[in-house]
Amino acid sequence: MAHYKQGRYKVKNRQKYAGDPDNVIYRSSWELLVLKWLDDHPDIVYFASEELVIPYLNPVDGRVHRYFPDFIIKVRDKNNKITTYVLEVKPEVQTRMPTQRKKTQKFIKEAMTYAVNQAKWKYANEYCIDKGWKFKVITEKDLGI
Repeated sequence: MAHYKQGRYKVKNRQKYAGDPDNVIYRSSWELLVLKWLDDHPDIVYFASEELVIPYLNPVDGRVHRYFPDFIIKVRDKNNKITTYVLEVKPEVQTRMPTQRKKTQKFIKEAMTYAVNQAKWKYANEYCIDKGWKFKVITEKDLGI
């Protein structure tokens, strides 16, 4: 399955979806896998796609931007406790600082992407801690790809 697949997802369990269930966009096949799992899993009692906005300071341009994490979900555990998670789906390579000795355009772009992602995730993690939620970055390893 190609990582770059994009499209519109048709929510089956509309009562679980927060937001417009007729306008759910996925930006990769990995996000599509997560959407299907969230929609089908009985312990997911609520989910939304790109409905949460978290301001963050971009280290590349020094300006405040808006970060829309991929998902916000509520999960019921076996004791009926509900836990809220904010999830971001990213390739594993974007979670690590690129390692290259020469400063090629590709390396500079990867380093900037890494720095921006780290800033987004720092602010998202702090936002979640303040609310008693959990933040998690999901990679292809988590998805079993």
